[in-house]
Amino acid sequence: MANIKSLARDTAIYGLSSIVGRFLNYLLVPIYTQKMSVESGEYGVITNVYAYVALLLVILTYGMETTFFRFANKQDENPEKVYSTALWTVGATSLLFVVVTMLNLQPIANLMQYGDHPDYIACMFTVVAIDAFQCILFAYLRYQKRPIKFAALKLLFIFVSIMLNLIYYVVMGGKDAATAFYINLFCTSAITFFFWKEMQGFRHGFDAKLLKRMLRYAWPILVLGIAGILNQTADKMLFPYLYREADMKQQLAIYGAVFKIAMIMAMITQAFRFAYEPIVFGKSQDKDSKEYLAMAMKYFLIFTLLAFLVVVAYIDLLKLLIGSDYWVGLRVVPIVMAAEIMMGVYFNLSFWYKLIDKTIWGAIFSGIGCAVLFAVNILFVPRYGYIACAWGGFAGYLTAMLLSYIVGQKYYPIAYPLKSMVVYVAIAALFSVLMMLGREHLPVWASIILNTAILGAFAAHIVHHDLPLEKLPVVRNYIKKKKN
Repeated sequence: MANIKSLARDTAIYGLSSIVGRFLNYLLVPIYTQKMSVESGEYGVITNVYAYVALLLVILTYGMETTFFRFANKQDENPEKVYSTALWTVGATSLLFVVVTMLNLQPIANLMQYGDHPDYIACMFTVVAIDAFQCILFAYLRYQKRPIKFAALKLLFIFVSIMLNLIYYVVMGGKDAATAFYINLFCTSAITFFFWKEMQGFRHGFDAKLLKRMLRYAWPILVLGIAGILNQTADKMLFPYLYREADMKQQLAIYGAVFKIAMIMAMITQAFRFAYEPIVFGKSQDKDSKEYLAMAMKYFLIFTLLAFLVVVAYIDLLKLLIGSDYWVGLRVVPIVMAAEIMMGVYFNLSFWYKLIDKTIWGAIFSGIGCAVLFAVNILFVPRYGYIACAWGGFAGYLTAMLLSYIVGQKYYPIAYPLKSMVVYVAIAALFSVLMMLGREHLPVWASIILNTAILGAFAAHIVHHDLPLEKLPVVRNYIKKKKN
């Protein structure tokens, strides 16, 4: 129970930085979508370029975050040497990436269909190289159980970014996408200076033999990461090549804008991962590690389903985050959120092969899931547009999740409370359908009242079956006082 409390505490801190940061970042979405009209397609450019950035970040970190945690927690390894080796390695490859990119900038820009704007590529590829290096620094903060500094730096980046965007797009009346990229470059670079203490880790030196062992562990995670990020971004990269209609940029802009609303699920999953990963590796030798994994899975599912219902319930309020011209794409939000929940479940399932050092399985599962996503996009995007992108992600994550569970039960069986979890999924599915029907047939105010009541029923089910009020720290004390 102490580990669950620690997980909850750290998840709350990481989650606060992630959720508050993303929420503040969402303030940029109405600015972008108001200043960049659907007709201009400028927001489609941002959506497309950031999809490439996400993929490149995975490639440039090549699994070294997870590898760092695994090796730093091994009894026969020196954690500081593991950290310094990861720091030197990722730093060197990031620098090499920037040099190679700048030497071949125009051909790369032409290939990405931005031949007229190579500055977009130069700017964002430099950002991703710095981000990759910072990933190891942030991972070290997580290893040291320092969520406060982690959260502070994440939020500082967001605050400075928002202020600069407000100055340019609101005060100065700017409308182009390029400035958003330059602001990102400035903020990312500035944050690096706050890691001066963590960068002292360079002095512990570089161990080539250790690196070989780390890379043997990391390369399947790289494949896993590439396949995983493609499940999130491939649709946005493929869309310009598959959807050949004249309004391609406009359609991509709509999809990118409504996708932002669905990303609340990604925030929850990310916060959970930041807190969960160091604890699991540190607890891997304990006798109750499997029970812990099963319990964490159940509570993760419960609260992500609750978040799913909150978004569906108040979609008519959340849509105000984006320009009204983009509302036509709101139908994809529940699909994308459901896919993100399955991605989170898949992440939870992934620990069985990480803990037995068989990360190749992750590469296989994610690769197959990615192939499913590609197939759905290639077959259906030309005809159905961005709605097929959403269903492609859903099908890809569903495939990877099921494969990981089936194979995992053979090699590292865990007694997940499947019956209870299935009941939660069924109830959430039923309630979401009722909410969407209410939204179709009732006035907005009546729909919100109905949806709030439905949310209350779901919360009551959670409290009754899995989270009794008398077990909650603050509420428990209040109940005791009332009884006395």
